[in-house]
Amino acid sequence: MKVILTQDVKSLGKKGEMVSVSDGYARNFLMPRKLAVEANAQAMTELRSREQAAKHKIEVETQAARDAAAQLDGKTVRISAKAGANGKLFGSVTAREVAEAVKKQFGVETDKRKISMDDIKAFGTYEAEIKLYAGISAKIYVQVSE
Repeated sequence: MKVILTQDVKSLGKKGEMVSVSDGYARNFLMPRKLAVEANAQAMTELRSREQAAKHKIEVETQAARDAAAQLDGKTVRISAKAGANGKLFGSVTAREVAEAVKKQFGVETDKRKISMDDIKAFGTYEAEIKLYAGISAKIYVQVSE
C-alpha cells in the first residue's frame, strides 16, 4: 500500500514523502497514529499543491533578496555618534544601529544578526556585509561621523 507521511517516521521517511509499506503496517500502525494517509487521488493533489506552494515561496523570497541586494550593494550608510574629547566614540556602533540606519535610509528591512562587520569604535568608513538569503549578500559601507 502506498501512503503519504504526515510526520517524520524514523525508519520510513520524512514528512510529505510517499512510501510503499505493507497493508497491515499502514492500517494498524501508521493510520491510527495519524502518521500517514492513504495515497489516493485527493491526497496526491494536495501533496503536489503543497510542493508547488513551497517552491513558489522560495522563488519569491529569493527574488526579493536579489532586489534588496541590488539596491544595497556598494551603498554607504551614514551614522552619527557621540564622541569624547579624543575623538573616540562613547561605546561602539552596533549591528542593530546599522540595521536601523539601512531601514531608514534605503527602506530595506534587515535583521541585525545577518549583518557581519568589525567592531566600530572610532570615526571613519567601515565595510559590512549583509546576508539577505542563502547565497545572496550585499556589501555596504558604514560611515561614522560626529
